[in-house]
Amino acid sequence: MTRHETLRADTDRERILFASARLFREYGFDKTTVRQIAEACNLLPGSLHYRYRAKEDILVDMMRVAIEKTIRGITEASVTTQDPLQQVRAALQAHIEVLLSGDDMMYVLLFEWRSLRGAARKEMIRERDRYERCWATMLEALKEQGFIRPDVDTHLLRLIGLGAINWMATWYKKGGRYSLDEIGESLWSVISRGILAPKYIDMRKT
Repeated sequence: MTRHETLRADTDRERILFASARLFREYGFDKTTVRQIAEACNLLPGSLHYRYRAKEDILVDMMRVAIEKTIRGITEASVTTQDPLQQVRAALQAHIEVLLSGDDMMYVLLFEWRSLRGAARKEMIRERDRYERCWATMLEALKEQGFIRPDVDTHLLRLIGLGAINWMATWYKKGGRYSLDEIGESLWSVISRGILAPKYIDMRKT
């Protein structure tokens, strides 16, 4: 494939994914047709089929992009400091900001992955697990360094923490009562008070 063809392919992919995300969010995955997606992208159904064999393939690719964007967000945020506690705090804030950015792909990632079946569902679970391993690694490192109390189950902490963050997408309103910074600060305060070893409690904001 030539460079021009590669750029064209990337452009087509982005156009298809953005249009599909908007349709999936508005009508739901099951009610959105391939013809609707093709029309929204100004493509013939055959041209769409050339890139994606089935509608499920579009959803999986969309979720792969959304997860990669989230991983990149927390990674870039955490490397801005050497302090282990502040790395997790920054990653937490980055997750919230990416999730609540208004991106249709993020909404679909949260609420439409259950529409997948068979191999597509297994692929989505592998992608989800890849993201969760990022958090598992950070939390285990904190525990090994003594920041997190020995009695804290980091696996359960990760499940509860990510569940709470992801649920924000159902109630957060841009320009509403709480800003993203306020939400992040409040969540960090609650979580850190519950898991940190006593000697590190006062280091949460330093």
